[in-house]
Amino acid sequence: MAGEPTGGQTEYIQHHLHHLQVSVGSGKFWTLNVDSIFFLLLLSAIFLFVFLRVARRATAGVPGKLQCAVELLVTFVDGLVRETFHGSTRFIAPLAVTIFCLVFMMNFMDMLPVDLLPSLWAKGHAVVGLNPHHAFLRVVPTADLNGTIGMSLGVFLLIQVYGVSHKGPKLFFQEMLTAPFHATGVVGKILLAPANLLLRIIEELVRPLSLSLRLFGNMYAGELIFILIALMTFNASWASKLTYVMLPMQFVADFVWTAFHILVITLQAFIFMMLTVVYLSMAATKH
Repeated sequence: MAGEPTGGQTEYIQHHLHHLQVSVGSGKFWTLNVDSIFFLLLLSAIFLFVFLRVARRATAGVPGKLQCAVELLVTFVDGLVRETFHGSTRFIAPLAVTIFCLVFMMNFMDMLPVDLLPSLWAKGHAVVGLNPHHAFLRVVPTADLNGTIGMSLGVFLLIQVYGVSHKGPKLFFQEMLTAPFHATGVVGKILLAPANLLLRIIEELVRPLSLSLRLFGNMYAGELIFILIALMTFNASWASKLTYVMLPMQFVADFVWTAFHILVITLQAFIFMMLTVVYLSMAATKH
């Protein structure tokens, strides 16, 4: 267990759900979740290393297993993008592949044993003379709301850039006042402009909220369920007396939830990717 919490099951859960944080600025104005940032950068580096390595060693002859897997993934995503985005996919297809792979890799961190990395982190603290009870570490970046909101805001900004670049500034801002309710004549357009603008603002704000909260909610719930399964053999008196019963139950529960959660993490990565492509396609389409 991470840090071997002694305050019971509640402290065990709180310990696992606490981020490794660093406060910067005067009066601790800005708090960074260092663990989420670290694993995001680490997984991004692994993604770049693998794909660049495959690209440089790609052959027209008999491909290796890794090249086959990458080619199948790229071909599959490129086909989906071509069916969804009606325009040049030179940028959209690589973006979709990157989003899917990174989100999937971040989600997949939830498949690691819940106490594996936190316990190693706590032992490292103990080796250097620090208190292992203060060794906080969360390894799933997508279970951090800050991370999912950050990715969603990136998609939101990209949507606006694509809208302006494909429609031009005049048409882009004109659509905010003239759609979805259309009117003929200057008076009708002026009367409907406030309602159109309000609906457009709501529509734009809902997109990053839906992207971030959906991904965060699923991954946070999955992480919490793994923690609760780990509590089935927590050092309690009733559990120690039923060890031979609880261990098989814990194994079965963990196996079933892991098998189901693999579908969840894949589906969430796919949904995040597809919604990004759909939003960009809508932004580039003229009403």
